[in-house]
Parts: sequence; C-alpha cells; structure tokens
Amino acid sequence: MTDAIYPQVRIVTVRLLNPETVERVMNLILATEGVRRVILNGPRLPPTITTGPAKGQPNIHEMRRTVKMGEQDVEMQVHVGTILLELENRDVIPAIKAACEAGFGEMQWYLQEGRYMKTEPSLVDYAKYGPYADKAIIGMADPSSKKGPTIIQGIK
Repeated sequence: MTDAIYPQVRIVTVRLLNPETVERVMNLILATEGVRRVILNGPRLPPTITTGPAKGQPNIHEMRRTVKMGEQDVEMQVHVGTILLELENRDVIPAIKAACEAGFGEMQWYLQEGRYMKTEPSLVDYAKYGPYADKAIIGMADPSSKKGPTIIQGIK
C-alpha cells in the first residue's frame, strides 16, 4: 500500500498544454530525483469519436500525439491541464519549482501542496486490477479506460 506520508503537489497552468510543453516540462520533472508517481490530468482525447453522427470514426485531434518522456514514447491520451506528483519528501519541492520555471517559461502556473492522489486501493482499483495489483498504480485506475495507466520507466 502507498504510504500516506509522502507529500503530494499539484501543478496547475492557466490553460491546457500543448504536447511539446508537456514533453519539455515532464522531462525536466522526471530528471529530478525524488519523484515517486505522476498523473497527467485533463480532458480525454479518445482515439475514436464516441457520440453523435460521426460515432466510431477516427478522432483527428492535433493534441493527440506521441511525446518522448524520459527514454520512452508516450501517446497523449489527455489534453493536459494539471500535473499531480507524489514525492519522496518535501526537500524535492524547490527542484520541482525550478523545473517548472524552466519548462513553462513565460506561461503562468502555480504549485499547490496537499492530497491529490489516493493512498489506499479503492473498489475501482480492485475491480480493474484485482487484489494483487502493483501498489504503485493505486488510485490511477480510470474506470472507462480499456487499458491501464502508462508506466514511465525511471520513476520509482
């Protein structure tokens, strides 16, 4: 079980981010020692249109691209507006702020400290992954998703 003693921060921008900005900021954050888990939040970008007369057709969206985070390619499944981080300790927060300042440039953003991720398995986690699921993905289950979260190598 994920221990509740780990600090969590939320990075919020004044607008939704382009994939290039997400790639730049995430690579700076991932290069920082002490990041345990990351969740990228925003409106979902489904591969096919889910409602209306065009239902079932490909969803051609310019924000649905593949970006490189660390050493692996990650397909953007959301239009990122918020980045949630779970850290090893509070000493990492100044390094996260420095990474955000370098990555966002002139864009307005702010960092909040609090509780933003689940720290214990929920019923959704149990139903999606079973009783012996990887404890690193607690609270990262999207009940409407057909696949699990993207695990980026290099994060503990």
